[in-house]
Amino acid sequence: MTAATIPPATHTPFTNKLVTHTLGFPRIGQNRALKWALEDHWRGTSDRVALHETARQVRDDSRRWHREAGITRPACGDFTFYDGMADLCLLFGQAPQRFGDRPNDLDSLFALARGQQGEQGSLAPLAMTKWFDTNYHYLVPELDAARPFRLDAGRLLEEIKESLADDPSSKPVLIGPLTFLWLSGGASREERLTRAPELAHAYAALLSEITALGAEWVQLDEPILGLDLPADWLAAFEPVYHRVKTPGLRLMLASYFAPIDGRLSLLAGLPIDGLHVDASSGGELEAIADRLPAFKVLSAGVLDGRSIWRADLAALLDRLEPLHRRLGDRLWLAPSCSLLHLPLDAGEEAEADTALPPALVENLSFARQKLVELQLLARGLAEGRDAIAAEIEAATAARQRLAALPGRRDDARRERLSRSLDREPARRHAYPDRARAQQARLRLPAFPTTTIGSFPQTDEIRSTRRAHRRGEIDTNAYERAMRASIADTIAEQEALGLDVLVHGEPERNDMVEYFGQQLDGFAFTRAGWVQSYGSRCVKPPIIWGDVARARPLTVEWSRYAQSLTDRPVKGMLTGPVTMLSWSFVRDDLSREAVAYQLAAVLREEVADLCAAGIAAIQVDEPAFREGLPLRRAGWDGYLDWAVRAFRFATALAPTDVQIHTHMCYSEFNDIIAAIAALDADVITIETTRSNMKLLDAFAEFEYPNEIGPGVWDIHSPLIPSVAEMVDRLELALDKVPADRLWVNPDCGLKTRGWEEVRAGLRNLVAAAHELRERARIRSSRAG
Repeated sequence: MTAATIPPATHTPFTNKLVTHTLGFPRIGQNRALKWALEDHWRGTSDRVALHETARQVRDDSRRWHREAGITRPACGDFTFYDGMADLCLLFGQAPQRFGDRPNDLDSLFALARGQQGEQGSLAPLAMTKWFDTNYHYLVPELDAARPFRLDAGRLLEEIKESLADDPSSKPVLIGPLTFLWLSGGASREERLTRAPELAHAYAALLSEITALGAEWVQLDEPILGLDLPADWLAAFEPVYHRVKTPGLRLMLASYFAPIDGRLSLLAGLPIDGLHVDASSGGELEAIADRLPAFKVLSAGVLDGRSIWRADLAALLDRLEPLHRRLGDRLWLAPSCSLLHLPLDAGEEAEADTALPPALVENLSFARQKLVELQLLARGLAEGRDAIAAEIEAATAARQRLAALPGRRDDARRERLSRSLDREPARRHAYPDRARAQQARLRLPAFPTTTIGSFPQTDEIRSTRRAHRRGEIDTNAYERAMRASIADTIAEQEALGLDVLVHGEPERNDMVEYFGQQLDGFAFTRAGWVQSYGSRCVKPPIIWGDVARARPLTVEWSRYAQSLTDRPVKGMLTGPVTMLSWSFVRDDLSREAVAYQLAAVLREEVADLCAAGIAAIQVDEPAFREGLPLRRAGWDGYLDWAVRAFRFATALAPTDVQIHTHMCYSEFNDIIAAIAALDADVITIETTRSNMKLLDAFAEFEYPNEIGPGVWDIHSPLIPSVAEMVDRLELALDKVPADRLWVNPDCGLKTRGWEEVRAGLRNLVAAAHELRERARIRSSRAG
């Protein structure tokens, strides 16, 4: 069996009354074309015309692929040069006051996304956080009651007009009004809800303009329906949707990422023409069909829009056939959510010179393959299973070959892991005892300075890794180059005056991929890129088999870095929950079970680092909150195993070894007890864009361990001054005791250049010295 058996990305359309549609599509383009165009534009090496030409090609390709697959109503209007929430912010005239009165153009979008240098200093960009429980980040609008919603929709309308000219059946897709309000900032949720009537009026005006372009359907996305919404927010749906209902235009309300448990009566009664539900996890469809009025469409999101695995066509038809007999052409088929969260085309893996086993490759289904699977299901319903019998048989046989692949299951290792987990994992001593032992060993000053891990990934570093991967240089030459980079990074940090150093991670292409490449059970695609935010793309590994470690992963690099300096150098690991969340995970084993497998290999690595003399080890968990189920009913179960996996990974560290962890843009208030239960000695978090407001949760909880709130937003090209950093640290001191406060950037520095890094860290170290001097003066006065 060869990789050529992967489902094709094109399909011969057939005549039927079943509508197939999409909720969105990847927008980075082939070979990440939009990423490169954006970054060239920001560097000033290409003009705006070239950027627009690339964007037009990305949209043209998307429409062509939908057409080739036979999709009835392709999504449109979902394209963005950076982020859809930021686009809506400008579309409704809600740029923050600090940016002035901005038009809805690309300069404004990039200013909101990346910040801007103004006459009075740097203008901070919008805060960024995770889009529900995905690894996509959105920009958080800052709503201001003094700024009325004002429609400026030219950019969006031009894109919709472009799509309708190509295919009049195209369906514009917009983030819904209540989801936009819920996810925004700048005011309390209660205050934002009071603006719902005003925003609904603005949406109605927008929908009228879309209707005038000739659109027949518009999709409004309301994924907040999968959350535990307060009663007043649920009650707002009916009046808001009565206001946005537009004559001559049909509305599809889309909910995804979670079931709509308990909301069916509300949704069935809304003035909408269709309801899309995420049915990828089973259930609900029959109950919804029972309650949905006979004139409304039910869109069944049965293909998991976040899963890379080939669909089980037979099982899906088992679910859909009874529904189709009841609903007929009132049943529409779709992926569960936008295909934004998938790579573009698994066919590139089948055609590439790849080390992936054919039995794995033939089971991959990326965005383009999902389009074909959608049409196969429609054909199977319209013409009967015999019409797609060959495709059903091929899909079933492919899954059987994957199940039989060597490495898929290791019963002996599973049994050993189960025995190890019989006891609750914990460090040998409590934090106060550990803190004393660690200070005796590390001898750190007040307000110790450190970084989060990575340093600039220069063109030279990338080209060296690439040359080694291609066999153009041997391993000895590669390792010499990496050691030279590590030595330079250590020297730079010593010269800057940092207290706890890192080796800079020149050998790492990605914080998950680097580890997975050395572990059994992982596989890596050639072109499986997914957008994380803006131009930032990630290539998630695939966990397809049982995870195991054959040898130490990081020890030699850490040992070498520590040999170059008397200052402590942190060992750098990616935590089990983040490796799980930032990978495409097998669908035949629970996420909890896979997390424990990952924790087991990290446990071995922590023990080896400690034995090598490493006195501080950082186990990053930026995706810890991301894994939370959207409904609170599932939180306790998730947090129990997520915390347990982290503690299992770190429990063998001796008392005098300092365990750090790092978390990215998150709201910590409702999970602060679980964060404390991780029992990391030091946690560093991203707080610059929130101006330290994220520390409120730690202060109110009286978080017992040490905290490093970020004082430099490394996602923006702006370098904060010493005074700005000191001001942020003074805010932090209102919430964190001085003897437990660290000074650090928000995140790793791999995406920044050395000139920026030196300037930023120089200011950061100076800010820490200023804080120490102020503390000395306060102490002397108190004495």
